Amino acid sequence: MSKTKAEPLVWGIILLVIGALFMLDNLGVDIDIWDILGTYWPLILVAIGVKNVWVHIQNRDKREKQEIQDEQ
Repeated sequence: MSKTKAEPLVWGIILLVIGALFMLDNLGVDIDIWDILGTYWPLILVAIGVKNVWVHIQNRDKREKQEIQDEQ
């Protein structure tokens, strides 16, 4: 999946999760949204970093394959 396709997907998932938490809170489910975000915000940063590394590795592999094909 290219960066242009993967990035909106990641942000969409993040927004869905945050929106679902707010909706559950509004429906009366006892969820402290800010406590959850305060606890797990480093995990969000790690996930974004892992995604960026993954995309970089995929792009590097594609470039290497293209260079090999161009040489032939």
